[in-house]
Amino acid sequence: MKIIKFFGTNWCGDCKRARRILNDRKVEYIFIDVDKDKDGEAFVKSTNQGSRRVPTIVFFDDTILVEPSNQELNNKLDALGL
Repeated sequence: MKIIKFFGTNWCGDCKRARRILNDRKVEYIFIDVDKDKDGEAFVKSTNQGSRRVPTIVFFDDTILVEPSNQELNNKLDALGL
């Protein structure tokens, strides 16, 4: 199954921006709020050398983008055919 996991917060501007791109492109994803999900927060910290950097987006091809620019995120979605 092609699942994208989006680790972020509801107050983060970069998270809002990245979610807007996913929503505008009608890409399905699971949102994990690291303020409420301690396992999600632990994953983000382990992925980012102890830093709580969001958004951290995990794609179904096992690649990860951290705090991607609009262009980086759009390029990744294009490459995945989304």
